[in-house]
Amino acid sequence: MSTRIPTRGGGERLVTLAVLMREAFVALNDLVMARLAERGHSAVRSAHSAVFQYLDDTGTTVSLLAERAQVTKQAMAELVHHLEAHGYVTRVPDPKDRRAKLVLPTDRGHEVLAIARQLVPEIDDLVSGIVGADRLRALKADLEAIRRDVSGR
Repeated sequence: MSTRIPTRGGGERLVTLAVLMREAFVALNDLVMARLAERGHSAVRSAHSAVFQYLDDTGTTVSLLAERAQVTKQAMAELVHHLEAHGYVTRVPDPKDRRAKLVLPTDRGHEVLAIARQLVPEIDDLVSGIVGADRLRALKADLEAIRRDVSGR
């Protein structure tokens, strides 16, 4: 079985805080992807979370999705195209800007969002079982403090 952490000079690279946070995210996200697949949404991949996470209820342009997700417009357009081809989102004219189109979730897209919301307690329970309820609360508070302080918001 291979490891996700690359090697350097024959040994594992230094595992930093950022790497640990990303790898924990990947592990939890893999669980979410498995649950979505179990419920008939195997076309949704990890990368598509960048669309669902940053999509406003009233619709969002590809440009704004890309900005929020910190990816190129081309990369976001590709993600949106895949989701559109599989019936998860649709593009409609933006009433405020005739040149732009808004990405909106379809009924299937809303179903994915609902499943993701339903998984929140399962994931919290899983992590609480690993580190304890008090440490989970502290972890959430610490991560929020880091996010606010580093991003300035």
